[in-house]
Amino acid sequence: MRKIEQQMNRAIVNRNNWSNSNTQVNYNSNTDCSAVYLHGNQIATVDHNTQAVKLSSCGWQSVTTKSRLNAILQGLIAGASVYQKQFNWFLNYNNVTHNFNDGMILSNGEVV
Repeated sequence: MRKIEQQMNRAIVNRNNWSNSNTQVNYNSNTDCSAVYLHGNQIATVDHNTQAVKLSSCGWQSVTTKSRLNAILQGLIAGASVYQKQFNWFLNYNNVTHNFNDGMILSNGEVV
């Protein structure tokens, strides 16, 4: 995991606002959620109350977007990862493969 991704995950877990280079975390104390941005696009939302994680590529299925999403998943959701096969993105969660869709939510062991 890259240093910037470790810092990003630390900000998420500690519920802090943080920014470095092209990545930003904004914590909202009213909703108890952390929003993660890459190049100004919201790629993830972490609900600290429910431990749900909402994922999005924002239409930019890049290596960097995938790396940031995987870092978030590695830090928060055991057994979940985003991968690419023949130009298509997939989510592997609890040994089940799902087509990756912007806006998908991982919560309580399920993909919504």
